[in-house]
Amino acid sequence: MPVIPSRDLLDSAVASGRAVAAFNVITLEHAEGIVQGAEQAGLPVILQLSENAVRYHGSATAIAHAMGDVAAAAKVDVALHLDHITDIALMRLAPELLFSSVMFDASEQPYNNNIELTQSAVEWGAQHGVWIEAELGEVGGKDGAHAPGVRTDPTEAHRFVERTGVDALAVAVGSSHAMTTRDASLDHDLIGRLRSAVAVPLVLHGSSGVPDDELSRAAAGGMLKINIGTALNIAYSSAIRAFLDGDRAAVDPRAYLRVGRDAIADTVAHYLRVVAGR
Repeated sequence: MPVIPSRDLLDSAVASGRAVAAFNVITLEHAEGIVQGAEQAGLPVILQLSENAVRYHGSATAIAHAMGDVAAAAKVDVALHLDHITDIALMRLAPELLFSSVMFDASEQPYNNNIELTQSAVEWGAQHGVWIEAELGEVGGKDGAHAPGVRTDPTEAHRFVERTGVDALAVAVGSSHAMTTRDASLDHDLIGRLRSAVAVPLVLHGSSGVPDDELSRAAAGGMLKINIGTALNIAYSSAIRAFLDGDRAAVDPRAYLRVGRDAIADTVAHYLRVVAGR
């Protein structure tokens, strides 16, 4: 199947009243496992590549092309997205790498700087057919929208979207990045007020730390793109660790990477069903 534009997946989500889950890719096994899980669930998915993952690989080219090949071979709709991009040169690689959307992250900048930088990204995106997601950080702060205790103000969110013309907005409603426990409590009243204040899709980052019932409720309440990363790494690492603990003589990486990939797939299928309300 051809790689699907992120905008099309989000438009379909709006029309069907369900959210879309987006999962972060670090290795080829992540990409393969995510698509395997999406096929198990029979649901569309977004593959995300972060600036940190690009830094790990040293270049976006190889991993991005691998993601594109995996997406094109999928039996479900798959979109490609660049996540938490601060490097403008990397953002501008999106079209040639088949990434139809970019989360341009100026959230650690003061509010007015965030607006100015995001406006420029949106203008570039409009010229190149790239959908731009942004994140509204704490006004005047340096820790971004998902620092502990930060919440996005609906009035500020409305003004930010109006001034920047951004296509989607990541908001702070109680989740945090890189959580390894699932005990985050979301502010569902705030989600409702943000949904009323903002005319573009809302995005939930840090969803690995959010319990299933909270995620389901958030998706039903207006969060249209649900980002998940750490949960995949926990499943991947745990499965590989258990395999190697059980077979100390194992040296063929295909054996243990396969179980890691399958663990990613099972985790993805679970989250997709939760987000879709199944």
